[in-house]
Amino acid sequence: MSIIEQLILAVGLAMDAFAVAICKGLTVKKLQPRHLIITGLYFGGFQALMPLIGYFLGINFREYIESVDHWIAFVLLSIIGANMIKEALSKDEEAHTDDFSFRSMLPLAVATSIDALAVGVTLAFLNVNIASSVSLIGVITFVISAVGVWLGKIVGCRFKSKAEFTGGAILIIMGVKILLEHLGILNF
Repeated sequence: MSIIEQLILAVGLAMDAFAVAICKGLTVKKLQPRHLIITGLYFGGFQALMPLIGYFLGINFREYIESVDHWIAFVLLSIIGANMIKEALSKDEEAHTDDFSFRSMLPLAVATSIDALAVGVTLAFLNVNIASSVSLIGVITFVISAVGVWLGKIVGCRFKSKAEFTGGAILIIMGVKILLEHLGILNF
């Protein structure tokens, strides 16, 4: 997996965190740098940790499923992407508060990074340097989440569904690309 593909994957994964960060920014009465840093650390940290856990889980099973790994990557990324698109199109509104405590941020960080766990399993079947991949995912998510809080304060939740939809589409495209490459239909 090239660095560009890893970057695209990182941006796709960060879109859930971005969407939630926008809404967190909307709840803040007076935006302070600590809001950006706390959000970035929670979301970026968990977005880096979860694929690392998934990677090590996947490594343990790689020898048993190596012949179908491209199908697994395709299915997992497609399901995650489709779920993000479904959430983007849903009219259900999530409640957010201006609370940036551990008790408030931990569930949000875990919820927005569950998809990254499955992506980590997928990374176990690909030719990646896991340390650089999870670092890139964490840093990109940190930055995108911090920007999301700031944007949320300025423009509100208008971009939430667009961010989730874009992230979902990116993950589906990555899954299709992996499948087509392994089937020999696409060569990059």
